[in-house]
Amino acid sequence: MDNRTLIDTLSKRLDISGEEVGELIDGLTSCLGESGAELDSVIVPGFGTFEPKKRLERVALHPASGKKLLVPPKIVMSFKAAAGLKQRVNKN
Repeated sequence: MDNRTLIDTLSKRLDISGEEVGELIDGLTSCLGESGAELDSVIVPGFGTFEPKKRLERVALHPASGKKLLVPPKIVMSFKAAAGLKQRVNKN
C-alpha cells in the first residue's frame, strides 16, 4: 500500500478529509523522529513499539574496490508489533 492509498483508506474509515489524515501521518512521523533522536521509545497501544537503537561505528569493506571504510555511528528505529496486531495479521 502506498502513501496515497493509505491516506484515502483512512480518510474513508475515519470520515475526515485526506488533508487531515496527511497532517496526522506527518505529525506521527515527526514525533517518532524527535523521540528517536532522543533515544526514547514510542509505544502505540494495539499497534506496537518503535524503539531507537544506536549502532556503533564499524569498519566495512567497499564491495567494488575492497578498501576498508569507517562507517559512522547512527541511530536506527526498530519496530516490534503488539500481540493484538500479530493476531489480526495471522488471522487473515
